[in-house]
Amino acid sequence: MHKTKRPIFLLIIFFLFILLFRSQSHAQYNTLWIPDTLSGTNFNLNIKDTFAQLVIKGNQTITGGINGKFWGPTLFIKKGDVVHMNVKNNLNDSTTLHWHGMHLPAVMDGGPHQVIPPGTLWQPYWKVTNNAATYWYHPHLHEMTMDQITKGIGGLIIVRDSIESALALPRKYGVDDIPLVLTDRDFNTSNQFVAVPYGDSMMVNGTLRPEFSIPAQVVRFRILNAAIERSYNLGFSDNRAFHIITSDGGLLNAPVSVTRYLLHAGERIEILVNCLSQSGTSLDLKAYNSTLSNFVAGGEAFVNGPFANALGKKDFNILHLKIGAITSSPITTVPAMLTINKPLNSADAVITRKLTFSDSAGVKVPVILGPNAFVINHKLFKLKVTDYNIALNNTEIWEITSNSVFGHPFHIHDVEFNILSVKGAAPAAAQSGWKDVVFIPGKTGTTPSVVRFIAKFDDYADASHPFMFHCHISLHEDEGMMGQFLVTSPSGTVNLFPKSDPQINIFPNPAKTKLFVAYDQPNSQVYYARIINALGKTVLMLPKPELEKGIDISGLASGMYTLQITQDETKIMTTKKFIKE
Repeated sequence: MHKTKRPIFLLIIFFLFILLFRSQSHAQYNTLWIPDTLSGTNFNLNIKDTFAQLVIKGNQTITGGINGKFWGPTLFIKKGDVVHMNVKNNLNDSTTLHWHGMHLPAVMDGGPHQVIPPGTLWQPYWKVTNNAATYWYHPHLHEMTMDQITKGIGGLIIVRDSIESALALPRKYGVDDIPLVLTDRDFNTSNQFVAVPYGDSMMVNGTLRPEFSIPAQVVRFRILNAAIERSYNLGFSDNRAFHIITSDGGLLNAPVSVTRYLLHAGERIEILVNCLSQSGTSLDLKAYNSTLSNFVAGGEAFVNGPFANALGKKDFNILHLKIGAITSSPITTVPAMLTINKPLNSADAVITRKLTFSDSAGVKVPVILGPNAFVINHKLFKLKVTDYNIALNNTEIWEITSNSVFGHPFHIHDVEFNILSVKGAAPAAAQSGWKDVVFIPGKTGTTPSVVRFIAKFDDYADASHPFMFHCHISLHEDEGMMGQFLVTSPSGTVNLFPKSDPQINIFPNPAKTKLFVAYDQPNSQVYYARIINALGKTVLMLPKPELEKGIDISGLASGMYTLQITQDETKIMTTKKFIKE
């Protein structure tokens, strides 16, 4: 009797062990969080200090978020619309919010010059002229970008247009159209972020060890590299091909089939993955970073020091994907053609602007590198120094020669560009569309690498607010690997604006909901308006305000305020006091 029961008992123990193992294996994953969405033409974005349970056990992590505990909502906007952003800074620190990839006036751009103090509302707006693609928004406060992005402040922007909308592509957000924000973080023993170039823990949409269920059909992934420094050599665990359909600034002419794609900091791609007839299976999106050069971010294998990390020069999982049932009205094929891009013509360029990247020693920098830094044009960035004045409507070739040993993802504000060549060769097919980030490889031996691209600086001129260009590795940017340019009106433009000191009237006063401004000179236009409270604190910032609509003061507390108006052409500043009822 005893001999009969013992095998049964052992069999039960064995099955219990298997069930426990499966439970533990499943528990290693966390369900991928999909950011909330906002759509339309008016967006309220509240940047705040907060906390989130990012690590399952132990302390919550102190984070920063926009309208939530980590990251921010995905904004859906349409090409041709005028969008208004109401950005409230409820952080304890100043910040900015840059609309990465957006073509818009410099004063609305959210670079390091558009600083939003704590407790202040900033209200930029612009007409959307970008092509349908995935863009993003993030802090850009000089010397603080790495810290604030580490906290989790940022969000995606998805632009729709008529060309993309006419294609048979997946568009069910969070079902067959999945946003993936790739980054990595370092946590201390109290589960708090450590602001370092490389983290030991991979995160997608703020989720550690994520998994997600996708349908057995063609699925679209919108992928952003939001890492502080790391590049990701993307591929799938079964080595399947996937199709790239967009680069940073819009659709490619046709899908490009690849098994690997090296995505650098700040870059975005959209891909299609065919999962037809694969219900019940699973696969992993991986970073195949073991093959990266030592001089590509993430290809280093430092054991100690500020750049040490557990993921260096290794292959690792990014996202576990379970394939479920097909949905109703699925997309089942990959389009053969997408659009017809019209790249800029090199013959139209009026100048070839030459920049240099180099490694510099003996330059004191504020963050980690100490006596060493990477620099553009042999100098560190200075907030009040303009590197280039570019005439409005210039078509220019930018030629970047790198004597740096390290590769750098280069980002330029204001424009999307076409890559002409990388180290003398035409760009790869997936890089042939519109871009705003281009990877500048490090030199080979003593031979510098050269990258050339072409851009047109149209629509916006501003002699006061510059646009930025910089390495999109946040550490390098903070340490001064950045420059700036002004887009200026061509000489000979007829000046229709008054040069005398304009006078303004404000009404009603006292005011309850809206404040209206009238100039005594009809051609006057306003460049900037600020409202300052009785304690001298700026509470409202309005670049190029639409004064005919009135200034919305309904959110202000009752009391005495000062309206500060800067005239557009002369930059003469006028102030008026008013009472908010």
